[in-house]
Amino acid sequence: MEKIVLLGYMGCGKSTIAQNLSKITQIPFLDLDICIEKRANLSIKEIFEQHGEIYFRKLEHEMFLELLQSSENAIIGLGGGTPCYANNHLLLQRDDIVSVYLKASIDTLYNRLVHNKSKRPLIANMDEEEMKEFIAKHLFDRSFYYNHAQHKVAVDNRTIDETVQDILDILA
Repeated sequence: MEKIVLLGYMGCGKSTIAQNLSKITQIPFLDLDICIEKRANLSIKEIFEQHGEIYFRKLEHEMFLELLQSSENAIIGLGGGTPCYANNHLLLQRDDIVSVYLKASIDTLYNRLVHNKSKRPLIANMDEEEMKEFIAKHLFDRSFYYNHAQHKVAVDNRTIDETVQDILDILA
């Protein structure tokens, strides 16, 4: 059983990297947020609106545990906040998984997010300065949790293929 867990801030490339890694390794990619949406039969936004964040974080933790306990091989892409709640960061250090923090700078994240921020409810209504400050604060707050990953891969100034290769090197 092989579990590869990718984590990092929104815009760091978790889904894109996971999809490419999945094609190469033939290990299925599971996006935690999509798994939660399927289970709840609601979008993440609807879960937050109808049930609140505490309910969402409980669902998120349960689904993460379920995916980790599954006998299937999987590449699991976490939500940006997943490691920060319910002691999920401690799960990143389990011996039976490989956890990888896709580490991006504030500028890289900003440049990736600014053009499609309408798809990101947390930043959709922010101007450029607010957005940079928001990302900086979030990264600072979350870095403790993200850094519990077994491996860190810098994504700044790296292509998708280079980042995927960095992860393949870790797995080798």
